[in-house]
Amino acid sequence: MTTLFRAIEFLSLSLWLGADAFLSFVVAPGAFAILGNRDVAGMMVGYSLGRLHFAGIFLGLVFLVARLARSHDFGSFTSAPALCVVLMVLLTAASQFTVSSRMGALKREMVSVQNTPETDPRRVEFNRLHHRSVAFEGAVLLLGLAGMFLLVRESTKI
Repeated sequence: MTTLFRAIEFLSLSLWLGADAFLSFVVAPGAFAILGNRDVAGMMVGYSLGRLHFAGIFLGLVFLVARLARSHDFGSFTSAPALCVVLMVLLTAASQFTVSSRMGALKREMVSVQNTPETDPRRVEFNRLHHRSVAFEGAVLLLGLAGMFLLVRESTKI
């Protein structure tokens, strides 16, 4: 059973990490390069990011439940791989429920981000939030890589 739970830990973290990398390096740049209209590309990336956030939170929880089932000890949540996943979940939730929701409200107010002047206070706030969102996603990606490295290094016994 230990092997199964360990496999679930690896699977959940690798799925989240792979999806995050795919969105960051393929979907987002591709949407802005191919669609031509930045507002439409932004809607597509925002939609994808929202789905990724919910999937990531779910996969993070699956990871933590599998870890608990494997170790039978809440102390295993203080291990380096588990702390990486906990931070990933917290950053993802903060991004989804604060940054992304505020960006969505600003987009609705502006109607078109592309046609709103850079000096408009809503656009200034949107750009600031966009930078924060990118920083959160970058941190989640780095934590995921660190978590995977640490999980590989970890002994099969907790």
